[in-house]
Amino acid sequence: MRYLHTMVRVRDLDASLRFYCEGLGLREVRRQDNAQGRYTLVFLAADETPDAEIELTCNWPAPDGGAEQDYGSARNFGHLAFRVDDIYALCAKLQSMGITINRPPRDGHMAFVRSPDLISIELLQKGEHLPPREPWASMPNTGSW
Repeated sequence: MRYLHTMVRVRDLDASLRFYCEGLGLREVRRQDNAQGRYTLVFLAADETPDAEIELTCNWPAPDGGAEQDYGSARNFGHLAFRVDDIYALCAKLQSMGITINRPPRDGHMAFVRSPDLISIELLQKGEHLPPREPWASMPNTGSW
């Protein structure tokens, strides 16, 4: 058996690609538009683990211009986890993009953020914990993750 990918449904493909690619540094591997099924699939991977992909599934609005897809709160999914080179630098970058750091990296090791589609993303520091650093060390949790 070989692990292939994790699929998450997204409401706004552009916002999700900005989060996963610009924010987290993943790259688009391939894309498939299916007009008959009315959806787009975009596969993303990290350079360090190219075989472990995330599949973003974006269902298109109804042909009559109906409302966007409502997937609920997405809290039943759990989370995706990424090992990162510098948790403080990545959290600062995401924060500068307007992304809330729900569980700041107070311990220099772990943080949680949420994608535009409410998918929890765990960030784990590569190697040893970094020494506690402000503003992260005294920053409270925000929302849920």
